[in-house]
Amino acid sequence: MTPVAHTVGADDMVAYLLADVAAGAETSLQGAATGAVTAQDAISVFHKIALRPIRAGETVWRGGWPIGRATADIAAGAHVHTHNLVSAHATISKESK
Repeated sequence: MTPVAHTVGADDMVAYLLADVAAGAETSLQGAATGAVTAQDAISVFHKIALRPIRAGETVWRGGWPIGRATADIAAGAHVHTHNLVSAHATISKESK
């Protein structure tokens, strides 16, 4: 069975995995975006996978909303989490003080 990742918007930069994925596994996209992406890392269920390359400093979008900023370059298919993304909520909190 091919792992599946869920997208909200056609322009999403990341998708949430609906099952654990092994490095090298092709992952099908469902939702607003279709196609597939090959996982570069082993990624746990409910974590994010990059759908395209993301540059360090770039705002990461999902469902038409910014979810954070990349703190490092992220390859398509890579795990997107706290090691390479700072939350938009954390950025807003720091800026508002």
